[in-house]
Parts: sequence; C-alpha cells; structure tokens
Amino acid sequence: MKATGIVRRIDDLGRVVVPKEIRRTLRIREGDPLEIFTDREGEIILKKYSPIGELGQFAGLYAESLAQTSGCLVCITDKDHVIAAAGTGKKEFDGKPISKQLENVITDRETFCAKKDDKGFVKVTLDDSGEFQSQVVSTIICEGDAIGSVVMYNKEEGSNMGETESKLAKVAAGFLGKQMEQ
Repeated sequence: MKATGIVRRIDDLGRVVVPKEIRRTLRIREGDPLEIFTDREGEIILKKYSPIGELGQFAGLYAESLAQTSGCLVCITDKDHVIAAAGTGKKEFDGKPISKQLENVITDRETFCAKKDDKGFVKVTLDDSGEFQSQVVSTIICEGDAIGSVVMYNKEEGSNMGETESKLAKVAAGFLGKQMEQ
C-alpha cells in the first residue's frame, strides 16, 4: 500500500473526504460507487467499484466466443479498464486503462463502426499502438446507466467492419447489460 501523507477527519455523520488529487488520479467522479474492505490489522480499503467487473470471467468467455466467431480482437471494458480481451493481440489490452476517447464514447452511449482514417476512430487504451485498421464500438447499458463497452478490432489492411460486426457488438453489449440487471 502506498502512503499519501494526507490525513482526514471523520465528520459527525461518519463521512470522510477523498482528496481531489486522489479522485483525479484514480478517475473517481461524483456519484461513482466505492467498495469498502477491511482487514485483520484494522485497515479500511476503498476500491472503485466496477459493476461489470463482477462478470469478469463470464465476460472473458463471451469475448473469447465472439473473437473466435468474428476473427477480430474483442475487448470488453468498464468505464475505466479493459476487463476482458480475446483474440490476436489481447495481451496488449487486457487489464489496461481505457483512453479518454473511449470513456467519452461510453458516456455519450455511442455505437459505431469506423476505419482507422475516420474522424470517429478511437484508441481503446491509453497506450494503444494504433495498428488496427477498423473497429466497432457498442456501449453496455445496465438499468439506464452506461457501464462499459464492447469493442471489436480488425488488423487486416483494407478490411471494413460492417453491419454483421456491428450487430454482433450490439448483441454482446445488450446481453452483458441484461446479465448485470439480474
């Protein structure tokens, strides 16, 4: 655990303020849920809660199936990280923080197809090398909230994602959203 040197007092309602610098660094926004853990030494640990993260193993299996069917790299994300990746190049994406561009796509609840040279083409992670040629992105909605995305990436030169890939991504996003509601 990393010490910050910041000390805060608990108020009369049991609240404690998480400093702005820490919220900014960890991308914690107003209204974001935090999970609370305790350990035997009496430490209290706050962790940013990812509802879709609970489906991590299931999302991984779904991504694997989708990657095998489509021949594309498939990434399933929450609003902060890639929680599952399958297909060629998955190691470059699995567990990495998502880009600000993709975060905005999720917030705006977008679904689209794009080629590398298109204005709407987004990098999935902060360190995405940009070697993919086309993509489909579909936002995962659960109980009216945008909670993540399904991204399908294709490396082949001259390949275009079409209606089939777009529908596959929409079905995956819809299915994962419904799984979260149960």
